Amino acid sequence: MGLVELFGVASMPVIKVLIITAVGLLLALDNVNLLGKDARIQVNHLVHYVFNPALVGGNLADTITFENVVLLWFMPVNILLTFIIGSALGWILIKLTRAPKHLEGLILGVCSAGNLGNLPIIIIPAICKDKGSPFGDSNVCYQYGMAYASLSMAVGAVYTWTYVYNIMRVSASVVPKDDYRTSSFRLEASGEFLEFIPEEESSEPENPPKDNMDDYTLLLSSIESEENVKLPISAKIKQQFGNLLVNSNFRAIFSPATLGAIVGFIVGVVPQIRKLMIGGDASLHVIQDSVTMVGEAAVPIITLIMGANLLKGLKGANTSIWTVIGIIVVRYIFLPILGILVIKGATQLGLVQPDPLYQFVLLLQYALPPAMAIGTIAQLFGAGEGECSVIMLWTYVLASVAVTFWTTYFMWLVA
Repeated sequence: MGLVELFGVASMPVIKVLIITAVGLLLALDNVNLLGKDARIQVNHLVHYVFNPALVGGNLADTITFENVVLLWFMPVNILLTFIIGSALGWILIKLTRAPKHLEGLILGVCSAGNLGNLPIIIIPAICKDKGSPFGDSNVCYQYGMAYASLSMAVGAVYTWTYVYNIMRVSASVVPKDDYRTSSFRLEASGEFLEFIPEEESSEPENPPKDNMDDYTLLLSSIESEENVKLPISAKIKQQFGNLLVNSNFRAIFSPATLGAIVGFIVGVVPQIRKLMIGGDASLHVIQDSVTMVGEAAVPIITLIMGANLLKGLKGANTSIWTVIGIIVVRYIFLPILGILVIKGATQLGLVQPDPLYQFVLLLQYALPPAMAIGTIAQLFGAGEGECSVIMLWTYVLASVAVTFWTTYFMWLVA
């Protein structure tokens, strides 16, 4: 298949993404307001707690077995390499552009963390279903492609909410005093959605009324007395485990999508459970069919929300043009080139299985725009929120050209 035919195959899913993204952007406009702030929060909850786990878990359970799980070990390593290489390039960009201290974490984040879940889940099935796909039978390609993309989403979420989250947290601690935000935020279990609570609307008074001072004194004394009581080891373990479960960092790492991936792995890998649930002859296959049906709703809704979230970038912010250009160069030029060297080297060493579709997914992980979760993290810490919206807008606008080009080249490379 020639480059022109491959370009046509690669451009179709990107055009579909652009069209649905544009619809999401229009629905978020103030004049329409069908995907306004409140609506996005509600739909995001559905996507995060229902559709994404069903999509990830259902696809992994259907395709992952004990035999082939060993062959996929390189994908988590490859995703880690995208974060490390992206961070190194981001650090060089910071030094060259002399970016403000409070934006260093944001720049490192957008250079290291790509959209490893939503876009592969949209792009790969579209390529598989195209008549000119170089990956063979469309049904087999779709089945395995969705499994690879689901694993990519789960691993990427863990890395983003451990590595990038903490880098941006440290960077936000040096935010200028004038820009520091004293408002509070509520982070959902996913880390995807926030509830912003302005300080003046807080229901808890900063200083208790004098009439209630006795109550506060009694409360403090009771807490101090409880701390002095020696608890048994079992009670201490239970208390620490409870503290861990309510910790926002822990809940962000073990998001519903990650938990869905874990369940999917267990169902797929354990032969006894797999016999019960997977396949037309399985006695409980109706459960798997139901999960798959729910998961199929995730892709169009995710794309609409992605478009609605880009609206903020249209309003602009005081972002250095050279910083934006540098991030685009890092994500769409240097990272893909270095990714080709990594995957080709790993293939020569026998670390990557000789499966064109698998190699294509690994290469694609180096040529994606920044993860949308970075905008959530920037909002959480109140540092670089406006700049992040502008960066997201331009990187996703140019993704229509860059992702199409690299998708074409990667298919030609592995075919």
